[in-house]
Amino acid sequence: QVQLVESGGGFVQPGGSLKLSCAASGFTLGSYNIGWFRQAPGKEREGVSCISKNDTYTYYADSVKGRFTISRDNAKNTIILQMNSLKPEDTAVYYCAAGVVTGLTQVDLTKISPCGYLGVWGQGTLVTVSS
Repeated sequence: QVQLVESGGGFVQPGGSLKLSCAASGFTLGSYNIGWFRQAPGKEREGVSCISKNDTYTYYADSVKGRFTISRDNAKNTIILQMNSLKPEDTAVYYCAAGVVTGLTQVDLTKISPCGYLGVWGQGTLVTVSS
């Protein structure tokens, strides 16, 4: 089965750091575009970062540029989001995603990223940044 499972979320004070991990199973991450989305309370889901399957293109939302770093650990088949200098406005549920399209899939426009359509998502992990 194709699956993504996030981990690493939690509570952190402003200025702190967290590393989110996303373990993939059923496919090889190195062959696909990957990315992270987030949804804050009362706000629409937004794209945070993505990286192309050949690692030639990396995107960061302006709100996280210079603070977040996306990477993939191909040996562990895992997506990483390193988050530094966290702000209260970073509080959200964070979702990892990969450009895998399975059968019987409906197009969801919110899954489109600058790295392409990311059709397979994890369940999300909550990040809370607060004093």
